[in-house]
Amino acid sequence: MSLLLALAAVALLPGAAFHTSSPVLLSSAAAIAAWLLAFAAREHLARRQQH
Repeated sequence: MSLLLALAAVALLPGAAFHTSSPVLLSSAAAIAAWLLAFAAREHLARRQQH
């Protein structure tokens, strides 16, 4: 569910780009990318421990 919310936020960023400044857009995109990387790493470690 949280991954779906992150993808929805990424889908909204292009529309928000027209209304926000570049530093705000870049920082929010970096925050979402960092969260997705952390989520992927956590899932990878969980699957690795199952095997």
